[in-house]
This record gives sequence, C-alpha cells and structure tokens, in this order.
Amino acid sequence: MPSVLVTGASRGIGRGLVERFAARGWQVIATARDPKAIAARDGVVGYPLDVGDPASIARLAAVLAGRPLDVLLNNAGIYGPRDVRLGAIDYEAFRAVLETNTLGPVRVTEALLPNLRAGARKTVVTVSSIMGSIARTQSPGALIYRTSKAAVNMAMRSIATELGGEGFTVVVVHPGWVRTDMGGPNATLDVGTSVEHLVRLVERLRPTDNGRFFDHDGSELPW
Repeated sequence: MPSVLVTGASRGIGRGLVERFAARGWQVIATARDPKAIAARDGVVGYPLDVGDPASIARLAAVLAGRPLDVLLNNAGIYGPRDVRLGAIDYEAFRAVLETNTLGPVRVTEALLPNLRAGARKTVVTVSSIMGSIARTQSPGALIYRTSKAAVNMAMRSIATELGGEGFTVVVVHPGWVRTDMGGPNATLDVGTSVEHLVRLVERLRPTDNGRFFDHDGSELPW
C-alpha cells in the first residue's frame, strides 16, 4: 500500500487528510507540533514536527532514515496578522509566517528527499492558496499570508523543475475556502468535502502533472 506523510495533522484539513488517506488504505505518517493531538486509528503513526524549526525537521528525518515515502503532503501553515497595511507591518510576524508557510515546506521536502527518492510515487504536494496566485490578486489585504503562499508556489515550481528529470511529481494545491479555524465559519466548503477532493487528486497525480497549480477539484489555477 502507498505511504503518505502529512504535516500539520492535528486539526482542520490536515486531520481530515490523515483520516481520509487511512480510510482508503494508505500508510499514514501524521506529524504535528503536538503528536498527542493526532487522531489515533489503524494505519496511522504520529511524530512530533514543527515545520518552522530546522532542528525539529532534522530529528524527524533521522527517525525516518531509510524508510521509503511515496507522497509528502506539506499541509502545515499559519495565517498571521489579518489586518496588515503599509505603514503598520509587523515584520517579526511576517518572518514567522514565512518560516512556516514558505521555508517550512522547502526544508521538509529537502530533508525527506532520500525517502521520496526511495518511494514508488515520488510525489510532493504542498497546500497553498488561491490567495498566492499573483494573476488572481486584484484587491488589497492579507499581504503577509499572500506573500508567503506566492513564495512557496515559486519555490515548489522551482523544485519541480529540478526534480522532474527523476520522475518526481511536485505540485501545489488550493484546498478551497474551508470551514476551519483559519477559514472561518462563513467558508463555502466543509473539511470532508475538501479533503475528499484533495485525496482523489493526489491519487491520480502523474509525472506529467509536475509543476502545476491545482484547485481542490482538479482544475488548474493561474500562477
């Protein structure tokens, strides 16, 4: 059976992904800052991971050394300050969001590259956002969050070009506007609907999809 590692797996979309992959027979490695919060079920093993902490990433890589991994799903992310305007930017908060949303997925991908190279699917999926699409940004607001997602999009597109020759499939996905702590109560999708689409998308990814930006329903989004 295929294997997947999900970051940010203790709640929201991450928790939903873990449960859905496990229900479909995948071997799931679920990671979170507090692994005690990971849902206990057959086929799921939990490990501590703070994607904003290089030492935490190194510890996870050491624990998983030599274990093949089919899919890495970079899901962990934070929003940061919501009302940010020029003249009042909190740069420390900006750095914290970039550490988690941009550098985190790159560091985790790099650290687990030996595992992915040993896996059959060689797939990296990073949960981004349509708010990171430069082409779709037409209104002000969410400067920090938008920037972090646009940056991780570029990073993953670059990684896709570097690893494509090895048969890797590296993509970014927009999960939809989902009713979570981050998405809020007025979002249009529930977690179950979002993760059902995302898991089915992951299952049908092929190397010909390398370097693409997908919506949760499988349609392609502009960079």
